[in-house]
Amino acid sequence: MKEKNELSYKDLRMKCKENLFHFETTKELEPINDGIGQERGIKALEFGINVNVKGYNLYIEGPSGVGKTMYTKNYLDSIAHKVKIPPDWCYIYNFKNPNEPVAVSLPAGQGKEFKESMDGFIKEVKKDIKKTFNADDFEKEKALIKKEFEEKREIVMAKLNEDSSKHGFQVKSAQNGIYMMPMVDGKVIQEEEFEKLEEEIKQEYEEKSVIVQQQIMEAISQIKQIERQSDKKVSEWQSNVALLTVNAHINYIKSKYKRNKKINQFLNDVKQDVLTNVSYFLEEDKQQNPQQVQQGPTQKKQDPCLNYRVNLFIDNSNREGCPVVMDSNYSYQNIFGKLEYENYYGALKTDFTMLKPGLMHIANGGYIIFQAKDLLANGMCYEELKRVLRIKELSIDNTNEQRSSMAMISLKPEPIPLDLKVILVGNANIYHTLLSMDSDFRKLFKIKVEFEETAPVNEENVNKLARFIHSYCEQEKLLPLDKSAMARIVEHSSRMAGDREKLSTRFTEIAQVVGEAGTWARLAKAKIVTAEFIDKALEERVERIKKYDTKYLEMIKENSLLINTTGSLVGELNGLTVMTIGDYSFGKPAKITVNTYTGRGSVVNIEREVEMSGSTHSKGVYILSGYLGEMFAQDIPLCLTASICFEQLYNGVDGDSASSTELYGLLSSLSDIPIKQSIAVTGSVNQKGQIQPIGGVNEKIEGFYQICKMRGLDGSHGVMIPIQNVNNLQLSNEVVEAVKDKKFHIYAISTIEEGIEVLTGVPAGKKDKYGKFPAGTINYLAHEKLKKYARACERGERIFDFF
Repeated sequence: MKEKNELSYKDLRMKCKENLFHFETTKELEPINDGIGQERGIKALEFGINVNVKGYNLYIEGPSGVGKTMYTKNYLDSIAHKVKIPPDWCYIYNFKNPNEPVAVSLPAGQGKEFKESMDGFIKEVKKDIKKTFNADDFEKEKALIKKEFEEKREIVMAKLNEDSSKHGFQVKSAQNGIYMMPMVDGKVIQEEEFEKLEEEIKQEYEEKSVIVQQQIMEAISQIKQIERQSDKKVSEWQSNVALLTVNAHINYIKSKYKRNKKINQFLNDVKQDVLTNVSYFLEEDKQQNPQQVQQGPTQKKQDPCLNYRVNLFIDNSNREGCPVVMDSNYSYQNIFGKLEYENYYGALKTDFTMLKPGLMHIANGGYIIFQAKDLLANGMCYEELKRVLRIKELSIDNTNEQRSSMAMISLKPEPIPLDLKVILVGNANIYHTLLSMDSDFRKLFKIKVEFEETAPVNEENVNKLARFIHSYCEQEKLLPLDKSAMARIVEHSSRMAGDREKLSTRFTEIAQVVGEAGTWARLAKAKIVTAEFIDKALEERVERIKKYDTKYLEMIKENSLLINTTGSLVGELNGLTVMTIGDYSFGKPAKITVNTYTGRGSVVNIEREVEMSGSTHSKGVYILSGYLGEMFAQDIPLCLTASICFEQLYNGVDGDSASSTELYGLLSSLSDIPIKQSIAVTGSVNQKGQIQPIGGVNEKIEGFYQICKMRGLDGSHGVMIPIQNVNNLQLSNEVVEAVKDKKFHIYAISTIEEGIEVLTGVPAGKKDKYGKFPAGTINYLAHEKLKKYARACERGERIFDFF
């Protein structure tokens, strides 16, 4: 029976043939831009990118390290040049509502031209206005207007003097106004002389002075009116002269942007503002006099040209195709833009030129990739992302930054329409959590793209893996790999996948092995990485982190942990477990003991009784009762109590991979047939006695092999596994060689009957047509024991009834 179930050494490991590779070293290969074994995911990604409907953003799901982000970025880069270049965006001053800057969209490249045009306009208009108003013609016209004003003023003053003289007064003008003086006999008298006049005469002058004062007020009013008319005439002349200068520039810029209503309105506002502030431009040189001492923020009027500037918010002039944006800074301001401030005499001052774009603005019209875990770590960013995707527009909200004690002036810029695809990259746990907890997520991310963690082992995929390794070696400046090294990488990848017909797509872990092998090759002064260095890297990776594995082995060597690997014992055998500590998993045996005695048909799981058993393990123990009932209790009651224990296991147990082991112990205890301690067992069982596959098969076999090797291999040692796990075997070369030399054995079984025969060397026995087991078989002896228990129970019940 052993020979029937024993595996050949050829079945224990997938050997990658070097002739699968189309190169001598990976240096000959081209970099890879597509996925490995991700056809279904790639199809979903390509479809999702092409859906131009609101809410069809993508979630790329898959385990860490399978290349989700790399492939998505490479694919988007490859198609970006085929997509129309998005427009430039500028912010300009809003003359009607200064705190609400206007957003202007322009074809790619024209935003930069518009900014340069306005910068040139500011320089030229200042220069031309000064040049124009410093011309002789302008000064002559200005002098004529002033002369006309003086003539009209003199007429008013002459009339005033004529009228005042009738009342005995003469008037004169001065810088601070107009004053009057009394006259006697046609001559002006001084105050001392006036005081010497008789009271009646003085009284008469006082009365007449009221009339003269009224005349003076009327004259002043007339003069003010003449001044206003003069100033207006000068201003109109200045505006007319300036208009000719400004129009030449404005009309030139307008001709470039005839169809853009916002720019045309802006240019009209600029023209009007220039005409309003002509005097500022003429006085600018005086205001910039370095000898003038500034006393505070109100000492100098703001340059109106500051409002003529253009904030080139998004510049796509140098872009070929649409943007593909990916970044590692997930702060709110970096994603959604910000409004910067500067300290201005104790207040935080800003203007529309301090509006800065975020990643979403930069990616607008293209694609943006977010890592779901990092985005969700900042809840404010995730909520804002959902908001902008719902309303399809981007605004800059600076309310989150207004925590300063200083006075702040904020802006409310016009929102920009949003048109982009958002790609979230994360694992399945995040996806399902968002799907169940966030109703918006389902509406906004309607395309799910699944990346697999394994791919079939075939010629195409192994060569794609080689191209990936070439890309990694080029990026990290590592030595190239030859065919033998690539074959080892494929074999290691298959072990990572847990299937000899699969490759793992966890490229991050594979790259780590390549990087370490490259380092060992460099230290050895080799020019190429061979299989020797791959093996060295894998051995050293384990050596660095096997502290707990070594301690466990030492405890077994010192018999602190009782593990038998020789002889045969009734109701005792070695089960196999996998222990995971951090990033290292290793297999080790655990002694399982079983005692049976008369009882009421229950199997006692000692771990469960002391609350050290997981639910899956407890389920496995309950299954044993079902098997025993069907196999042995069709004609007798199952009067059995069995206690099962994982000896010296103090940190709990879960999983059902030891359920078959426990059943073998039960059968041994019932039949009193000893089990060989040199064979360890793993595998779960169902109620029908069929063996089911388990996980960690390689680690379990290698763990037991280490102990047997430590105590000395004598050809009797081995491990029994489910037959379904044969395809998962990718054992170390050392174990394979031991099996080849018949020093160690691997048995694959499909039923409990096959397994008990391997462990005991005694036939299991099958029921004949009368329901009887052949004498001397395991099942016969177990059935006889159960009959004995049943009779004992029956006698006990009669005695109980008697009393």
